[in-house]
Amino acid sequence: MGPTTMHEHLDNLARLRGAGTRDEPFFDRVRSLKLWQRGRLARTYPDLAAEPRYAAAVAFFLDELYGGKDSALRDADLRKMAPTIKRLLPAFAYRTVSDALELDVLAEEFDQALARNIGDKAITPERYVAAFAATGRKADRLRQVQLMRTVGEGLDRMVQQPLIYPTLRMLRKPARLAGLEHMQQFLEAGFTAFRKMKGAVHFLDTIAARETALIERIFAGNPAPFAGLANVGDVH
Repeated sequence: MGPTTMHEHLDNLARLRGAGTRDEPFFDRVRSLKLWQRGRLARTYPDLAAEPRYAAAVAFFLDELYGGKDSALRDADLRKMAPTIKRLLPAFAYRTVSDALELDVLAEEFDQALARNIGDKAITPERYVAAFAATGRKADRLRQVQLMRTVGEGLDRMVQQPLIYPTLRMLRKPARLAGLEHMQQFLEAGFTAFRKMKGAVHFLDTIAARETALIERIFAGNPAPFAGLANVGDVH
């Protein structure tokens, strides 16, 4: 079996998000979990968010890649734009978009599993950690972190290619006319955020170190896995 294609990732996301039939009370709980998780992520990276060099990239990761934003409209756009993206962008850039979708699939699977484990109870750090541990799949959790790094490295490589940004700008008007502005905004937001950093090594190392530390602490049964997390991997 070959690697999963971009369209297969999009199909998996549509299935996970209840295309056709949705249990709205359950998805309300998933949305609440995503909001809670976004707050946790914001509390984990205040140092990066406070630096002008990294602030836009933190917002991009929190909103688009790691914070559980509802991306159904973006995904619908991408399904239509995939052939154009594949034709106009280098192969590695196309793979980066596909990797971002795989990251989205994993995040959605975990968010839904946690929401099921927590149920109708209020989300607290203790319940979140218990649900996280009960969900298991440690190897996939670590893969989620690795995918984050892979996507970030791909974006960092993209901003170093002189023709990619003009290509994205060239797509802006056709995307708007075709009703595909959500995907266009996603691509430009990622490109702009990483362009501002002028090198993403510290940013990606910091996120990988802190998220890996949290995973290891939770699966080791650490009673306070969030303690001091914002200082993990604080090296330049």
